[in-house]
Amino acid sequence: MHPLVVNPRKKLGLIVLVRSFPAPMFATNCWVIAQGEGQECIIVDPGMPDISRDIEMIIEEHHLKPVAALLTHGHLDHTFSIKPLADGYNIPAYIHSEDRRFIADPIGLHGEQFVAQLAGMEFAEPISVKELKNNAVLDLLGMKIVAIHAPGHTRGSLMFTINDELLVSGDVLFAGAIGRTDLPTGSAKEMTQTLKSKVLTLSDDLRVLTGHGPETTIKFERKNNPYLKELAL
Repeated sequence: MHPLVVNPRKKLGLIVLVRSFPAPMFATNCWVIAQGEGQECIIVDPGMPDISRDIEMIIEEHHLKPVAALLTHGHLDHTFSIKPLADGYNIPAYIHSEDRRFIADPIGLHGEQFVAQLAGMEFAEPISVKELKNNAVLDLLGMKIVAIHAPGHTRGSLMFTINDELLVSGDVLFAGAIGRTDLPTGSAKEMTQTLKSKVLTLSDDLRVLTGHGPETTIKFERKNNPYLKELAL
Protein backbone atom coordinates (compact mmCIF):
# COMPACT_ATOMS: atom_id res chain seq x y z
CA MET A 1 0.00 0.00 0.00
CA HIS A 2 1.40 3.36 -0.99
CA PRO A 3 1.18 6.26 1.44
CA LEU A 4 -1.80 8.56 1.27
CA VAL A 5 -1.16 12.27 1.39
CA VAL A 6 -3.61 14.84 2.69
CA ASN A 7 -3.01 18.44 1.66
CA PRO A 8 -5.75 20.81 2.84
CA ARG A 9 -5.21 24.42 1.73
CA LYS A 10 -7.17 27.55 2.56
CA LYS A 11 -7.54 30.36 0.06
CA LEU A 12 -10.11 33.11 -0.08
CA GLY A 13 -12.07 31.35 2.65
CA LEU A 14 -12.24 28.11 0.63
CA ILE A 15 -11.01 24.80 2.01
CA VAL A 16 -9.77 22.52 -0.73
CA LEU A 17 -9.24 18.88 0.19
CA VAL A 18 -6.72 17.03 -1.95
CA ARG A 19 -5.91 13.37 -1.48
CA SER A 20 -3.38 11.55 -3.62
CA PHE A 21 -2.85 7.85 -4.12
CA PRO A 22 0.22 6.79 -6.14
CA ALA A 23 -0.86 3.72 -8.12
CA PRO A 24 1.44 0.70 -7.69
CA MET A 25 2.45 0.55 -11.37
CA PHE A 26 4.47 3.59 -12.53
CA ALA A 27 3.53 5.50 -9.33
CA THR A 28 0.93 7.54 -11.20
CA ASN A 29 -0.76 10.06 -8.93
CA CYS A 30 -4.51 9.64 -8.70
CA TRP A 31 -6.03 12.80 -7.19
CA VAL A 32 -9.29 13.13 -5.29
CA ILE A 33 -10.26 16.80 -5.01
CA ALA A 34 -13.09 18.40 -3.04
CA GLN A 35 -13.90 21.59 -1.16
CA GLY A 36 -13.87 19.68 2.11
CA GLU A 37 -15.26 16.79 4.11
CA GLY A 38 -18.68 15.58 3.04
CA GLN A 39 -18.60 17.52 -0.25
CA GLU A 40 -18.73 16.61 -3.92
CA CYS A 41 -15.41 15.48 -5.40
CA ILE A 42 -13.68 14.75 -8.68
CA ILE A 43 -11.32 11.85 -9.36
CA VAL A 44 -8.31 12.48 -11.61
CA ASP A 45 -6.23 9.85 -13.44
CA PRO A 46 -7.03 6.53 -11.70
CA GLY A 47 -4.08 4.31 -12.60
CA MET A 48 -3.03 0.69 -12.66
CA PRO A 49 -3.55 -2.02 -11.71
CA ASP A 50 -7.17 -1.62 -10.59
CA ILE A 51 -7.04 0.92 -7.75
CA SER A 52 -10.77 1.52 -7.62
CA ARG A 53 -11.12 0.07 -4.12
CA ASP A 54 -8.30 2.27 -2.79
CA ILE A 55 -10.01 5.35 -4.17
CA GLU A 56 -13.36 4.20 -2.79
CA MET A 57 -11.75 4.00 0.66
CA ILE A 58 -10.60 7.63 0.39
CA ILE A 59 -14.07 8.69 -0.70
CA GLU A 60 -15.71 6.78 2.16
CA GLU A 61 -13.24 8.15 4.72
CA HIS A 62 -14.07 11.75 3.83
CA HIS A 63 -17.78 11.12 3.10
CA LEU A 64 -17.39 12.49 -0.41
CA LYS A 65 -19.73 12.31 -3.40
CA PRO A 66 -17.97 11.79 -6.75
CA VAL A 67 -19.45 13.83 -9.61
CA ALA A 68 -16.88 13.37 -12.39
CA ALA A 69 -13.62 11.69 -13.36
CA LEU A 70 -11.01 13.67 -15.30
CA LEU A 71 -8.32 12.11 -17.47
CA THR A 72 -5.26 14.15 -18.40
CA HIS A 73 -4.44 11.82 -21.30
CA GLY A 74 -4.96 8.32 -22.62
CA HIS A 75 -1.99 6.34 -21.27
CA LEU A 76 -2.99 3.23 -19.37
CA ASP A 77 -1.18 4.25 -16.22
CA HIS A 78 -3.64 7.16 -16.02
CA THR A 79 -6.81 5.45 -17.29
CA PHE A 80 -6.68 1.82 -16.19
CA SER A 81 -9.21 2.13 -13.35
CA ILE A 82 -11.51 4.64 -15.01
CA LYS A 83 -14.27 2.22 -16.01
CA PRO A 84 -14.90 0.63 -12.58
CA LEU A 85 -14.81 4.02 -10.88
CA ALA A 86 -16.88 5.98 -13.39
CA ASP A 87 -19.45 3.23 -13.85
CA GLY A 88 -19.46 2.34 -10.17
CA TYR A 89 -20.35 5.89 -9.16
CA ASN A 90 -22.44 6.53 -12.31
CA ILE A 91 -20.36 9.57 -13.23
CA PRO A 92 -18.98 10.80 -16.56
CA ALA A 93 -15.34 10.52 -17.57
CA TYR A 94 -13.83 13.57 -19.31
CA ILE A 95 -10.94 13.30 -21.79
CA HIS A 96 -9.67 15.25 -24.79
CA SER A 97 -11.19 14.13 -28.08
CA GLU A 98 -7.75 13.22 -29.50
CA ASP A 99 -7.09 10.63 -26.77
CA ARG A 100 -10.57 9.23 -26.23
CA ARG A 101 -10.16 6.24 -28.55
CA PHE A 102 -7.23 4.96 -26.53
CA ILE A 103 -9.35 4.20 -23.47
CA ALA A 104 -10.75 1.15 -25.25
CA ASP A 105 -7.82 0.60 -27.66
CA PRO A 106 -4.59 1.35 -25.79
CA ILE A 107 -2.31 -0.38 -28.29
CA GLY A 108 -2.22 2.68 -30.54
CA LEU A 109 -0.86 4.90 -27.79
CA HIS A 110 1.58 2.47 -26.19
CA GLY A 111 2.71 0.02 -28.81
CA GLU A 112 2.04 -3.71 -28.86
CA GLN A 113 5.11 -4.61 -26.77
CA PHE A 114 3.73 -2.87 -23.69
CA VAL A 115 0.19 -4.10 -24.12
CA ALA A 116 1.48 -7.67 -24.61
CA GLN A 117 2.29 -7.63 -20.90
CA LEU A 118 -1.46 -7.37 -20.28
CA ALA A 119 -2.35 -10.33 -22.50
CA GLY A 120 -5.91 -11.53 -22.12
CA MET A 121 -7.21 -8.26 -20.69
CA GLU A 122 -10.05 -6.41 -22.37
CA PHE A 123 -10.48 -2.64 -22.36
CA ALA A 124 -13.67 -0.65 -22.73
CA GLU A 125 -14.94 2.87 -22.22
CA PRO A 126 -17.04 3.83 -19.21
CA ILE A 127 -20.74 4.18 -19.93
CA SER A 128 -20.49 7.98 -20.04
CA VAL A 129 -17.53 9.67 -21.73
CA LYS A 130 -17.47 13.38 -22.54
CA GLU A 131 -14.93 14.89 -24.91
CA LEU A 132 -13.09 18.10 -24.10
CA LYS A 133 -11.44 20.75 -26.24
CA ASN A 134 -9.11 23.60 -25.31
CA ASN A 135 -10.57 26.12 -22.86
CA ALA A 136 -13.62 23.99 -22.10
CA VAL A 137 -15.06 25.08 -18.75
CA LEU A 138 -16.51 22.56 -16.31
CA ASP A 139 -18.75 23.80 -13.53
CA LEU A 140 -18.02 21.15 -10.90
CA LEU A 141 -17.64 21.27 -7.11
CA GLY A 142 -18.89 24.85 -7.15
CA MET A 143 -15.53 25.78 -8.70
CA LYS A 144 -14.37 26.78 -12.15
CA ILE A 145 -12.39 24.03 -13.84
CA VAL A 146 -10.77 24.91 -17.17
CA ALA A 147 -9.33 22.32 -19.55
CA ILE A 148 -6.08 23.36 -21.25
CA HIS A 149 -5.08 21.39 -24.34
CA ALA A 150 -1.36 20.73 -23.86
CA PRO A 151 -0.05 18.39 -26.60
CA GLY A 152 3.47 17.03 -26.56
CA HIS A 153 3.35 14.01 -24.27
CA THR A 154 0.35 12.79 -26.26
CA ARG A 155 -1.67 14.60 -28.91
CA GLY A 156 -4.64 14.84 -26.55
CA SER A 157 -2.88 15.74 -23.32
CA LEU A 158 -4.78 18.07 -21.02
CA MET A 159 -4.02 20.16 -17.97
CA PHE A 160 -6.75 21.53 -15.71
CA THR A 161 -6.84 24.71 -13.66
CA ILE A 162 -9.18 24.58 -10.69
CA ASN A 163 -10.48 27.85 -9.26
CA ASP A 164 -7.28 29.62 -10.33
CA GLU A 165 -5.71 27.85 -7.37
CA LEU A 166 -4.64 24.41 -8.57
CA LEU A 167 -3.11 23.11 -11.77
CA VAL A 168 -3.49 19.42 -12.53
CA SER A 169 -0.57 19.00 -14.93
CA GLY A 170 -0.75 15.30 -15.82
CA ASP A 171 2.43 14.25 -17.63
CA VAL A 172 3.13 17.70 -19.07
CA LEU A 173 4.96 19.21 -16.09
CA PHE A 174 6.68 17.50 -13.16
CA ALA A 175 8.75 18.81 -10.29
CA GLY A 176 12.03 19.57 -12.05
CA ALA A 177 11.12 17.80 -15.27
CA ILE A 178 8.61 17.43 -18.10
CA GLY A 179 6.84 14.49 -19.73
CA ARG A 180 8.57 12.36 -22.33
CA THR A 181 7.77 12.97 -25.99
CA ASP A 182 9.04 9.79 -27.67
CA LEU A 183 5.89 7.68 -27.31
CA PRO A 184 3.18 7.38 -30.01
CA THR A 185 1.52 10.76 -30.78
CA GLY A 186 4.15 12.53 -28.66
CA SER A 187 6.03 15.48 -30.12
CA ALA A 188 9.02 17.41 -28.82
CA LYS A 189 8.03 20.37 -31.00
CA GLU A 190 4.50 20.43 -29.62
CA MET A 191 5.79 20.02 -26.06
CA THR A 192 8.04 23.06 -26.49
CA GLN A 193 5.11 25.11 -27.75
CA THR A 194 2.94 23.88 -24.87
CA LEU A 195 5.56 24.88 -22.32
CA LYS A 196 5.96 28.32 -23.91
CA SER A 197 2.31 29.19 -24.44
CA LYS A 198 0.41 27.08 -21.90
CA VAL A 199 2.75 26.67 -18.90
CA LEU A 200 5.01 29.71 -18.74
CA THR A 201 1.97 31.96 -19.07
CA LEU A 202 0.36 30.56 -15.90
CA SER A 203 0.26 32.35 -12.56
CA ASP A 204 3.18 31.79 -10.20
CA ASP A 205 0.72 31.13 -7.39
CA LEU A 206 -0.70 27.96 -8.90
CA ARG A 207 -0.13 24.82 -6.87
CA VAL A 208 0.77 22.03 -9.31
CA LEU A 209 -0.57 18.50 -8.87
CA THR A 210 1.66 16.39 -11.09
CA GLY A 211 1.05 13.07 -12.80
CA HIS A 212 4.07 11.51 -11.12
CA GLY A 213 6.18 12.58 -8.18
CA PRO A 214 5.70 15.39 -5.67
CA GLU A 215 3.54 18.44 -6.13
CA THR A 216 5.17 21.77 -6.86
CA THR A 217 4.28 25.35 -7.86
CA ILE A 218 4.57 27.28 -11.09
CA LYS A 219 6.79 29.81 -9.32
CA PHE A 220 9.24 27.12 -8.22
CA GLU A 221 9.32 25.46 -11.64
CA ARG A 222 9.80 28.76 -13.45
CA LYS A 223 12.92 29.36 -11.36
CA ASN A 224 14.26 25.80 -11.08
CA ASN A 225 12.96 23.54 -13.85
CA PRO A 226 15.73 23.41 -16.48
CA TYR A 227 13.26 22.96 -19.34
CA LEU A 228 11.28 26.06 -18.39
CA LYS A 229 14.38 28.11 -17.58
CA GLU A 230 15.80 27.40 -21.01
CA LEU A 231 12.62 28.55 -22.74
CA ALA A 232 12.33 31.67 -20.60
CA LEU A 233 15.74 32.99 -21.70
